This record gives sequence, C-alpha cells and structure tokens, in this order.
Amino acid sequence: MMTLPADFEAARQWLGHRLDTKRVATTGDLSTDGEATPAAVLVPIVMHPTGATVLFTKRTEHLAKHAGQISFPGGRMEHGETPEQAAMRETEEEVGLPADFVTLIGRLAQYVTITRYRVTPVVALVQPGFTLSLQADEVAEAFEVPLAYLLNLQNFAEREIILPERRVVTRAIEWEGRVIWGATAGMLMTLYRTLMDEAA
Repeated sequence: MMTLPADFEAARQWLGHRLDTKRVATTGDLSTDGEATPAAVLVPIVMHPTGATVLFTKRTEHLAKHAGQISFPGGRMEHGETPEQAAMRETEEEVGLPADFVTLIGRLAQYVTITRYRVTPVVALVQPGFTLSLQADEVAEAFEVPLAYLLNLQNFAEREIILPERRVVTRAIEWEGRVIWGATAGMLMTLYRTLMDEAA
C-alpha cells in the first residue's frame, strides 16, 4: 500500500516527481477528441500527522446540476486563467480554504465529463489547521477521506447509471455513508494510476 512521506517537504518532492514523470492518458465519460468546456478542480491532500487525507465537497440538494453529488472543489475556467488559478479561485469561493495553507504540486491527466467539461485536476498538498467557510448555497458539507483508503482498489465497486440515451457503468467508492462516483471517482482512478506502480 502506497503512503506519502510524513514530512511535508519530502511528500512535496516525491509527489512532484511522480506527477512530472508518470504519464496517464486523458480519460472520461465521453470521447476525449470532442469539444468540451475547460474546467479545473483542486485535489487537496491534507498532510495530517496521523496520515494524509483528501478533501471533498458535497453539493447542496437544490442545485440545478449535480445536486447532492460529491466532488472536488472547482469549476469552469474563466478566460485567460490557468487550471491552477481556476482551481484555487473556485476552492476559495466554495469552501474558503486559505491559499496560505495550499502548496500546488502538479496536474493529473484531464478528464472529460458526460456534461462535456474537460477537467484538469490540480493536485495540492495542504497544511492542516485551516478553518473552512462553506458557500452555503452551493456546498452542503466538506469532509476528508484517508488517501490510503482511496488508493485501495478493493474499496471501489462498479455502479450502473441509467441515462435517457444510454446506460453507463462507472466506478464508485463509499465512505461513511457517502458515495463518491462519476467523474470524481474517475479522477480518483487517474490519481491511483499516477501514484501507484503498475505492479500494484
């Protein structure tokens, strides 16, 4: 089982090297060749002394799109923004994570969602001790899941989704009654393929 070094600087160096050298192809729910709206999310890895966790958000139930779904903080990129700028802006807007606690490390392979967004996941290490301020009209809660749990394929299962035009089978992972599925689970699989050795 892969674990990050406990020391923040050692983890930054290891993770940065991995993201720079391990190449994973773009993936997603749709063809990666079609037109899609650029977007970015932050994959915030919180470096607790007891072990690294990943921060997620749960959308409020009244939203027109993605109501109640679990996701990484992020959204559509504005004109002229880099994925890093967009991911940080959206994260600060959605959960109020202070930028002073965040160290950006690198990018995962892009993921094309079924809603035609081409998402760039930006991986960051986060120092613990922050206080969040949730955007109440969009975010119902923020919670953390141990990184080691997310990098264990035995915790994933297939989930069938029936859409008007087709049936989709996606990965899903459950944590304390919450189900992470769809694009977010797909990006977790990209994280797994990036961080884990092929033999794993």
